[in-house]
Amino acid sequence: MHTEQEPFPRVALVTGASGAIGKAIATRIAATPGYAVVLLCRDAHKAQSTLAEIERQTCNSQLRYELVDLAHRCSIDALAERWTGPLHVLMNNAATTPRQRTETPEGVELQLATNVLGYFRMIMAFRDRLAEGAPARVVNVASYWAGGLDLGDLEFKRRRYDNDAAYRQSKQADRMLTVAFAQRLSEAEITVNACHPGDVSSNLSRSLGFGGHERPEQAAVTPAWLATEDLGGRETGQYFEHQRSVPCRFGADLAAVEALYEACERYG
Repeated sequence: MHTEQEPFPRVALVTGASGAIGKAIATRIAATPGYAVVLLCRDAHKAQSTLAEIERQTCNSQLRYELVDLAHRCSIDALAERWTGPLHVLMNNAATTPRQRTETPEGVELQLATNVLGYFRMIMAFRDRLAEGAPARVVNVASYWAGGLDLGDLEFKRRRYDNDAAYRQSKQADRMLTVAFAQRLSEAEITVNACHPGDVSSNLSRSLGFGGHERPEQAAVTPAWLATEDLGGRETGQYFEHQRSVPCRFGADLAAVEALYEACERYG
C-alpha cells in the first residue's frame, strides 16, 4: 500500500466497480503507485461505500466515482461528455446475467446491452481520451466460460432464453471484440487485451448457478496485471488466463470478428 502520489497519475476507469471482482480490481490498481482510479457504478450508496473501503485499504486519495448504467447508450455518452482529461486504462468489467430475459428501455436484451454493447460503447466513447493518454490500455474482463455465439440471434429472440447460454455468448463476444479493437487502435498506441479473472462466488456466479473457489483478490490479479504491468502495454489482441496468454479460437475467426463488430455498430 502507498501514501505518496505522483503529481500526474495515470487514470484508470473500472466499470462494475462495486461488484466482487470489480472492487478487487479497483483496489489492486489503486494500491499501485502512480494511479488514480475512477469507479463506475450504478448505485450511489454502493459507490460511496466502495470508494471509502478502497481508500481505507490503499491510502490512495485520488479516487472518485461516476454513476453510469452501462446498459444505456445515453448514460455512457453523458459520462464521456462530462469527462475531462486523458484516460490511460479502461477496465471493462461490468456484467449481468438475469435469470429471465429482460430488455432495456431501448428494447435490447439486457445481457447483450451490458456485457457486450457496454464494452463496445465504452471503448468507442473513450477512444479519443485513451489516445490522449497514450500509451494506453483497454482490458476486457471476459471468461473461459464462453461460446455459443449466434450472430443471427444475438438477443435470443428466436432461441429459448437461458441466462447461462446468454452469458457464455456475451463472453465469447468480448473476446472477439478485443481482437477487432486491437486492430483498430494499434496506431493510436492503445493496446486491447482480454482475460479470464477467476472463479469467485458473486451475485453473477450465483445467478448462473455456480459457486466459486477463489477470493476476489485472486481474481483481480490478471486484470490488474494487464492494466499496470509492462506486458499489458506491449501485447495487444490477446486473451489471458492466470497471467498467461492462451490461444483464443474465437478471436482467430476474423470473418466472425468483423461481423460481430459490424453488428455492434448497427446498435449505435
